[in-house]
Parts: sequence; structure tokens; C-alpha cells
Amino acid sequence: MRRRHFLALAGTTALASTLPLRALAATTVARDVLHTWYRLVLELVRHTATYSPPVASRAFAYLAIANYEAFASGGGMQSLAGQVNGLTPVPAREAGVYDDALLLHAVMSESVATFFANTGPTGQRAIGSMTEKLGAKLSAGADPDVAARSAAYGKAVAKHIEAWSLTDGGADVQNMGFPMTWTLTEGPAHWVPTSKIVQQQAPLLPDWGKVRPFAMPAGDACGLPPPPEYSEDPASEFYLQAKEVYDTSKTLTDEQKAIARFWSDDPMLSPTPPGHWESITLQILQRDDIDLARSLDALVRVSIAVADGFIACWVTKFDYDLLRPVTYIKRVIDKSWEPLLITPPFPEYPSGHSTQSGAAAGVLTAIFGENFAFEDATHVDDGIAARSFPSFMAAAEEAAISRLYGGIHFRAAIERGLDQGLCVAGHVNALKTLG
Repeated sequence: MRRRHFLALAGTTALASTLPLRALAATTVARDVLHTWYRLVLELVRHTATYSPPVASRAFAYLAIANYEAFASGGGMQSLAGQVNGLTPVPAREAGVYDDALLLHAVMSESVATFFANTGPTGQRAIGSMTEKLGAKLSAGADPDVAARSAAYGKAVAKHIEAWSLTDGGADVQNMGFPMTWTLTEGPAHWVPTSKIVQQQAPLLPDWGKVRPFAMPAGDACGLPPPPEYSEDPASEFYLQAKEVYDTSKTLTDEQKAIARFWSDDPMLSPTPPGHWESITLQILQRDDIDLARSLDALVRVSIAVADGFIACWVTKFDYDLLRPVTYIKRVIDKSWEPLLITPPFPEYPSGHSTQSGAAAGVLTAIFGENFAFEDATHVDDGIAARSFPSFMAAAEEAAISRLYGGIHFRAAIERGLDQGLCVAGHVNALKTLG
């Protein structure tokens, strides 16, 4: 079922209008192009084996920045050059008329092919088909000089962003992100593998905290205080937080189980947690008919937020290197216990779901307001019902607490992860973009 959907997107059936494209407003066509490509990207994330959540977040950020800078170069929006770390001005536009739809199509064609170069054969065919078929549809009836100028410039901007991306320390992911060798830190408080898979005897992407951030001045700009001190004393805070995870798992309601699974967003089975927030953003942009400039602004801010969120989170995870609930509970409380969800292969504190959800929600709240109600239908095609939220922070808080329901995190990791995410959002919200 997923493969059929994948191939349908490759055939550009998601470009909604049945009218001749030139009969539509130019910005409307460009916006449709953007959404069509993003739907394919969300599918590519789930079909590309190396796209763990941090890796996916990085790709989302570069794609969004490339689109934003290509459009901003035409005036009316401020470049991110000199605002995000290491970005120099993109090439200037040549004199002449540009077609925004063809421009953004060229950006996405080049950028998606680059950032998903290691996707499988189906993904490669989908990228090629989208490039060819959508490009032909957009070019029909367009002035040849305008079409050529727009396509060439879009490709030039994409290549500029691609070259910048190669300098961030995150471009080369070896062995699916797992070190070939790894020495565990001694002591009962520290992370140990929770999976029997040979590859996962090392943690995922232990150096991701060294990747160059975008809006944060440094990866440790949103550091956190240490987690509760490790203890096996039943009266200690650490024990009580573990006992909360254990007790909650024994009394989970159907609603709590549904929440845990809704936000699980496992790699290869979903667009991953950052892709989930990209999906939320895209749904809102379409629902509320948000214009092209504001759409590009929202996407670049959310994408930078989730990318920086993972960098900040990974710095903290490997600073404290805390064991997972499943390790502690089996050791101290109940050796037969199993969590609802599979525990990810890296240290516990803080929760990545919390950090990146807090970051995305903090950005979206700044854009749309504090009491912005929406429905999240990210997983409807997978047979999972949509959920409704009164605000972005309500969604972020549910995403965060879902990890306690799943048996993945202690409460401190959940609550402080949200704090870390809001810190990241503060840096992103300081960027100057529109007007």
C-alpha cells in the first residue's frame, strides 16, 4: 500500500489542479509545487534506510533553506546569509523575469536528488519521475527564456546550499550511524545497549552533537541541568521516576496506548519525528491557504528548529550518557518487564521527541499564535486516526508524554526536553525573514 502511494506521488498526481497551469495565479502554482515535492520527501524519508531522525532533520533544514533563499533573492524577504551559521549569500539573480514555480521545482529537483542520493531504486525512480513529469507540466506554455533562466537559477542556489551542507560535519554517515567500535562508559548509571541487534551494540550517531547548528550559536547553547542522581534506593527521586514508568505501563488505557503509537514515528515506518512536525506544518499551510512567502518562512523556521533540536538533544544525551528505563527496571524492579514500545539505541536524557517537539511548537506558536487549533492527520494513510489539538504546545506536550506511556523515557527527560526545545525555538524566532 505504501509503495503504491509512493509511486503515485512520483507521477505528480498530487498536483491538485486540473486546469492549465498558466491559468492559475503564479504563486498558487509555485505553492502547489512546493507541497507536491514535500509529500514526496516525506515518503522518501520512510524509504531511505539511513534516515534516522537526526539525519532526516538535517535534510529538512537544507531543503527548506534552499527554497527560502531562492525565493528571497527576488526581494521582499531577508536572506538567512549571515544569520545562520556559515551560510554565505547565494548567487545573485540575473536580470530578467523568473517563474517561481519553475524556480522552486529546480531547487527541489536538484536538492532532493542530492540529499536522497542513497535512497533505494523505487525512491530514485520517484525522484526522476517527479523531476521529469512535473517539470514538463510546468514548462508547458511558459516563455522558454523565462523557463531556462528560472531552472538555471534554482539549480545554482541548490548547489550553493549543497556545498555549504558538506561543511557541517553531518554529511557522511557511516554504518547507518552506528560506530564500528564503541567503548561503553563504566558505572551503573550509564547507557548500555537495549537491543540484541549486533549493529546496535553501539549508540546511534554519538557525534551528532558536533554537527554545526543553524540558528543556535553552538550545539551546547541550550544545555540542561543533570538528570536526577542515579540511585537504587526506593526513596530516591531516580527510583521513583523509574517506578512511575513501570506503574504507568501496568495501567495504560487504550487512549494512552494510542497516543504512544501515534507519536512513535519509527524510522522506516514513518516520516520520523521531525517529518511528523513537517507534516503538521504542511497540513496547516494547505488548510489555511497560506501564501507562498509565509509558507516558505514557516517551513524554514520549523525545519531549522527540529534540526537544531536534535543537535542540542544529542549534545546533552552524550554529556550525561544515562541508561534507559528498560535497563533500570529490569535490573532493580522487575526483570521480566517490557515496555510498550521498542527502546531506541542511544542514551536516555533528554527525550528527543520532547526537544524537537518543543522546538517546532515554539516556532509555530510564534507564527500562528498560542491558541491555534488544528487536526493532525499525518498517519491517516497508515490507518491511524487523526488527532485534534487546541494548540501547538498541547501537541508537543502529548508527543513528550507519549514516551512515558511507551516506556521509553523518565519524566525528567520528558519535561526538560520540552524546556530545551523552547530554548532552541527562541534562537530560531530571532531570525529576521519577512519584511
